[in-house]
Amino acid sequence: MKWVFLVIAGLLEVAWAIGLKYTHGFTKLGPSILTVMGMIASFYFLSLALRSLPLGTAYAIWTGIGAVGTVILGIVLFREPADLIRLICIGFILIGIIGLKISSAH
Repeated sequence: MKWVFLVIAGLLEVAWAIGLKYTHGFTKLGPSILTVMGMIASFYFLSLALRSLPLGTAYAIWTGIGAVGTVILGIVLFREPADLIRLICIGFILIGIIGLKISSAH
């Protein structure tokens, strides 16, 4: 379950990061409430994963999921650039996430 908790935490990180865009600097109440709830939920699931995963591994994977997901949704939702070098760099992050998972003794 620790890996499931970590993936959930990472996906929730994507949700609240995207939510930040919709809060318009926390001036819109609905998106602001949902974003803060996403933050709390993301930290909660990360804390559950940290009960049995090494801090460095869990944190790197959590932020990696967040970074990759946020870039992908930024491209899809906000028409951010999807140039080759950017996609290659996201690929490196994915390789790092996979490498950390594979090399984890847990």
